Amino acid sequence: MSLRSCDAPANEPAPMRVADALALIRGRLPISAGVERLILGEAAGRILAQDVFAPLSLPPFDNSAVDGYAFRLDDWGGAPLPVAARVPAGASAPAIPPGGAVRIFTGAPLPPGADTVAMQEDVHVEGGAVRLPEGLTRGANCRRAGEDVRAGNLAVPAGRRLGARDIALAAALGLRELPVRHRLRVGLFSTGDEVTATGDGLAPSGIHDANGPMLTALLARWGAIPLQLGILRDDPAIVTRRLAEAASGCDLIVTSGGVSVGEEDHVRAAVGGAGGIALWRLAIKPGRPLAFGDVGGTPFVGLPGNPGAAYVTALAILLPVLLHLGGGAEEAPLPLVRSGFAMTKRLGRREYLRVCLRTGDDGLSVAMPAPTGALSGLAASDGFAELHEDCEAIRPGDLLPFRAHPLG
Repeated sequence: MSLRSCDAPANEPAPMRVADALALIRGRLPISAGVERLILGEAAGRILAQDVFAPLSLPPFDNSAVDGYAFRLDDWGGAPLPVAARVPAGASAPAIPPGGAVRIFTGAPLPPGADTVAMQEDVHVEGGAVRLPEGLTRGANCRRAGEDVRAGNLAVPAGRRLGARDIALAAALGLRELPVRHRLRVGLFSTGDEVTATGDGLAPSGIHDANGPMLTALLARWGAIPLQLGILRDDPAIVTRRLAEAASGCDLIVTSGGVSVGEEDHVRAAVGGAGGIALWRLAIKPGRPLAFGDVGGTPFVGLPGNPGAAYVTALAILLPVLLHLGGGAEEAPLPLVRSGFAMTKRLGRREYLRVCLRTGDDGLSVAMPAPTGALSGLAASDGFAELHEDCEAIRPGDLLPFRAHPLG
């Protein structure tokens, strides 16, 4: 992947909208994750590489949804029906005699000709016959073959991150393994002379590295293999060398810090010289300084150094990059919550407001601003209200897209 033709010109472009940035990124990134087959117990959390079509129908045969009595509705005139047989789950069903009924259990196959099942709680058995309740309709308490999934139909689409529900469906279809994408190897750097690894002693003007552990946790939650490559010091030669080393062993390189306009922000220049910068600066708050490009053909995402901004841009940009590289489907639309506050914002910029959810008087979720504090407020929040570019004012009661924090 070469992005040299898109290097930023001397007169810096205006910040790009988030949707435009994602469209640019998806247009330039190929799906790079390979494919392997894993048994079902190991496939959870992976991205499905190919559509899965049902090799059989679910249910595979007509069966009873309840414990009760199966019969042919047209045979019933209101009088008790003689019980001719008993059919437990896993047994073969005998043909139902005309004017008769069959004792049946949940999951057992319906006898040929039977089209209705009365629940055992609603019947009265007397002298080998069953008295049925009034009001039954044809097909009551019956599960028809293929009503869940029909053989040959799409069961699980490619691009889905497999969860327990998908594994259950695949198992019910008789599949033992699934084709999934390899986990992406993501090389992760923090940057700056002031940054110290957590646990090391601090210099008088130093800070602990919050971004490295935070981004490692997010990448692992999103199914990648995070490779913590340490801290890039503010030396152009070191930055260039270490980025080139990372490019040879990673599917994606991610840095935090070093992509702004300061004299000691060397990452952007190093990436521009080693591959290219296709995107720099987003119309987003927090997180305006963000870079996307490549280092010798390996995709690169440069996040801001501020931990709160790095977290937001990881959700807004890094996650879609990972999904695309790994063959995943785009994210589903965000759920909506009601605003419990009023505010104004700048048009043309997407803002991510930390919020806490509470339950309103009507039982619905209401978003309130989280406590202030760069990291303490982030930790105390439930997620973000995503305020889009064309929004200028928020009023109490407005519906807002809500992005929950990733769990784990």
